[in-house]
Amino acid sequence: MISIRRLFLPVSLLVACAAAAPASAEPRVLAGRARTYEHLEPNSLERITTPEALLAELKHPNIAPMRLWKLLEHGEKVECLACIPYVSRLLYSGHAKNREIAAWWLRRRIFGVFGPGEVYSRVVSTLSDAKQSEERRAYAANAIGEFLNPAGVKHVARAAVDDPSPLVRRAAVEALQRLNHEGPAQELGTALSDEDESVRLAALRAATSIHVFSSADKLVELLGDESPAVRKRAAEAIGALKIADAVAGLVAVVSDAQESPEVTAAAIWAIGQIGDPAGKASVQARRDDPNPLIRSAAAIALRRL
Repeated sequence: MISIRRLFLPVSLLVACAAAAPASAEPRVLAGRARTYEHLEPNSLERITTPEALLAELKHPNIAPMRLWKLLEHGEKVECLACIPYVSRLLYSGHAKNREIAAWWLRRRIFGVFGPGEVYSRVVSTLSDAKQSEERRAYAANAIGEFLNPAGVKHVARAAVDDPSPLVRRAAVEALQRLNHEGPAQELGTALSDEDESVRLAALRAATSIHVFSSADKLVELLGDESPAVRKRAAEAIGALKIADAVAGLVAVVSDAQESPEVTAAAIWAIGQIGDPAGKASVQARRDDPNPLIRSAAAIALRRL
């Protein structure tokens, strides 16, 4: 009987507390809400921007970026079909943040964006239209990435390897990174061999960001790239992905007295990340190097070898 009383005692206390609470208590205002919202109920934030107010301001030709971002963020849940044409124009704005938040707002729409002939399909068409300027095609690639629609992977993957403009190819590679995909035919790996340095660097950044990357062997080849920036980034990518087969190539870089300190330090770091004892001797040989960057990298790597 004692154990039964103990079981029901907390329930009795809860009932008593509920009875003592005032029936007409005001809605609790969450701590930390900005002063702008202090007179609003906690569930009413989306009411700040009405469809009419949003449309009126979007029609303004010189709306300030900060004002635009505030409007669209506050209007995240606002359904305004008439606003869509105005927001879609911002996908080609010269301001990167304008393009980003425009795609963010559009991809949350239930109607008017993803249907046949609507915003998304027009952006895809712009990317593949050779008559469009390279800047506009690059912005279209940015938008496809920001829409986060898996259907866009094949389009930016094709542009990443086939578009004649390095600007567009780089934007397409960055879109693949945003979509977390290497492309249906591993186009991201193909981009690692692009003739343009900026495209190769973008592909290297993407290789360490996506969940599945199948062209690790091509990273090793880039240790001999003509660009020091690419060689450095390739070594860092190899270390981040812990590619054990690349140790011999990294040792060659570390042993090259003519290599730049930045690339050498990156290769030493990568050997430490992989943790293969086969690279230890080359790292030890640079432990007392005159360059402090190399010495520091060697000291850290040796702790892992």
